[in-house]
Amino acid sequence: MPALRPLGRAYALAMLSAAALTGCVSSAGLAPSGKTLDPAHLQAGRSLDGTPLSNAAWPRQDWWSSLSDPQLDSLIGEALKGTPDLQIADARARQAAAAANAADAERMPTLNAKASYAGIRAPTSVVPSPIGGHYAAVKYGALSFNYDLDLWGGQRAAWEAALGQANAAEVDRQAASINLSVNVARAYSELGHAFIVRDLAKDELDRSQRLFELSKKRMDAGLDSKVQLQQTQTQVASAREQLAAAEQQIASDRISLAVLLGQGPDRGLELQRPRALQANALSLPSNLPAELLGRRPDIVAARWRVEAANKDIQSAKTQFYPNINLGAMIGLASMHSSDLLSAPSRFYQIAPAISLPLFDGGRLRANLAGKDADYDLAVAQYNKTLVNALGEVSDDLSQLRSLEQRLVDQREARDIAKSNFELAMRRYGEGVGNYLDALSVQQQLLVAERELANLDAQRIDLSVQLVQALGGGFQADSTPSAPLAQAGAAAVH
Repeated sequence: MPALRPLGRAYALAMLSAAALTGCVSSAGLAPSGKTLDPAHLQAGRSLDGTPLSNAAWPRQDWWSSLSDPQLDSLIGEALKGTPDLQIADARARQAAAAANAADAERMPTLNAKASYAGIRAPTSVVPSPIGGHYAAVKYGALSFNYDLDLWGGQRAAWEAALGQANAAEVDRQAASINLSVNVARAYSELGHAFIVRDLAKDELDRSQRLFELSKKRMDAGLDSKVQLQQTQTQVASAREQLAAAEQQIASDRISLAVLLGQGPDRGLELQRPRALQANALSLPSNLPAELLGRRPDIVAARWRVEAANKDIQSAKTQFYPNINLGAMIGLASMHSSDLLSAPSRFYQIAPAISLPLFDGGRLRANLAGKDADYDLAVAQYNKTLVNALGEVSDDLSQLRSLEQRLVDQREARDIAKSNFELAMRRYGEGVGNYLDALSVQQQLLVAERELANLDAQRIDLSVQLVQALGGGFQADSTPSAPLAQAGAAAVH
């Protein structure tokens, strides 16, 4: 032990000298500028005012079951078992988890074993006897140890940054499941709407054919000319074209659903006609928007990425400081196997090392400046996600409120148009009305029925979108661990 004291004093002097030189490469003047928004400062009270509030208004994880369609339940369950989109999100989550594990492993000491055998026969033309002309070999075995002390916590910060990215990727994976369930429900609703449009096209074809028959009778009776009859024939042909277009739309919507399920187009042919979905009663969670931060997976993922960027900055800053690495080796080496385990064959090495950046051409400052920019970018993306989330909720609510009154008005318009059509057809058949009146009210009825069907479809679609805007049943507690910092944490200084 006394022999090691001079080495210890030299080691301490080296550390002091290194600490004195820490100003050679400095991070002074570099800092991020991004600030996360406080949700309380985002005014949304008047936009959300007037909507019924309920603690139970947050969507459940199986939110689609409230639409009461067993076929839809089955389709979403089938989709969630695994589609290419979910497989992509799952692979990315596993990639990020592996990167976090690798960053954690970097913090641990390493112990390696090595053994080698090196033999040579030196030629006598180069090496004279007694060495030349004889075969000799060195047998070697050693254990090496290495450990970075991580005095300033840089490796820990890098691991925490990777862990944050892994948790963000896990949230993205859950978000992909929510998006898939929403997309399947919307596509299913579109398929149901396509069937309704086909029904309307069939009704229009029946009306056109009825008008044609009446027109033919009137022409035979001398009440109409051939011009009116040909016009009704044109109406029949147009109605047939609309029916064909509706059939094609059904086929396209079936294929779209099959694609969402990760299946071939034939899977869509097996689907039965959807039931008429009923939109949920319009209400809002009583704790909106405060809890939206934990209910929206995109906000939670963005928050994780802000924290990860924060840790990256901490890790980058530690590279400006002196670092200490401990290394040691112990082993055996001998030219004769019989001597390999003897005391003279043993050797050891102790190699503590201190490193300090003195001049690097600005590499460390550029790296830190990049990390600061990454943090500002993550903060800006978080703020944008938060603003968009509140905007989506408010916009969906605004449109749904408007649709409620528009549906009432449109049902009334449809009923009036239907009554007018029946009256016009009766008068036309009795020879009292004229063709133009009958044709006009027929067009009014067609427009009214289609608009009512479109508004019904929009209401279902907006209700599903509102479910997604409210998080789609996501719970932040389902992520591996809580974020390392709250969303409103101050920027790194």
